[in-house]
Amino acid sequence: MKTEVKKITAESLREASELIRAGELVAFPTETVYGLGANAFDDDAVKRIFQTKGRPSDNPLIAHVHTDYDLKKLVDFDPPYAEKLRKAFLPGPLTMVYPSTNKVSPFVSAGGSTLAVRVPSHRGAQSFLKEVDLPVVAPSANRSKHVSPTSASHVLFDFDGQIPLILDGGRSEGGIESTVLDVTGEIPLILREGLITREMIASVTGKCEKYVRKEGEIARSPGMMYKHYAPACPAYLCESAEEGVALYRKLDQEGKNPYLMAGGVCLRELPPLRLLSLGDTPKEMAANLYEKLREGERVAGAVVAIRPKEQDGIMAGVMDRLTRACRS
Repeated sequence: MKTEVKKITAESLREASELIRAGELVAFPTETVYGLGANAFDDDAVKRIFQTKGRPSDNPLIAHVHTDYDLKKLVDFDPPYAEKLRKAFLPGPLTMVYPSTNKVSPFVSAGGSTLAVRVPSHRGAQSFLKEVDLPVVAPSANRSKHVSPTSASHVLFDFDGQIPLILDGGRSEGGIESTVLDVTGEIPLILREGLITREMIASVTGKCEKYVRKEGEIARSPGMMYKHYAPACPAYLCESAEEGVALYRKLDQEGKNPYLMAGGVCLRELPPLRLLSLGDTPKEMAANLYEKLREGERVAGAVVAIRPKEQDGIMAGVMDRLTRACRS
């Protein structure tokens, strides 16, 4: 199979829609990362996502819809606070998890009783979803456990020859996946941290808690299980600049060609060594994380990441990804 990368035009959108309706997979951009999309109603197409990615079958998917899509086609239970959240944050990097009504393929929920729905804000994603006019399930468009993609070239690197089409919408500016929020109960529960923070949600709903998954429990959201976001080279997470530099020097003496990865305040604490800079602000660190992890696997024998001193807000999501990526 030849994989074509095409800019988003009326012609490429028609082709993408035809492929989705024919049961094929299409990669498309969002404001967070690129997704690997399939028709949510097509059992075989949904199963093909798991097969193509090498994704565990118990890791659920997110249904993406356009801004005018009628949510009642997918969910029945809709608490008043969920409507407030949609008005405040959608379209945008927030996924909301509802009780499943079994209206899409059962493989989407991976054996669970909930359905995750997202309305991306990326203009290209909206054009694609409106052209298809179906819920499109899409995990990140990368091999399972590999670093998530923030450009069409990242997707091509992982899936060249395995999918027919990648819609190129430029670099994903958000950089980390959407916040996933369980809205099946009296108060919202964060299943996965992201760009919409707990504080932002609580400002709308009054309360918001972080969900703690129990051992053996079926996952309600992507990103709750397994090692994720990992570069091909070894990656280590150090607690301080001092610890990171010491490990860097040790690996360098062993001929491992290490690179330090840091952002924010930690950047200014480092000597002039080989460096993957995440930037200064939490927003920059989120936007650059996956790009720098992919750069690291190209140029480094090992990545030595330094735990950012910033821990709240957006940085909670960055730290979640960085911790999972560095489980060497």
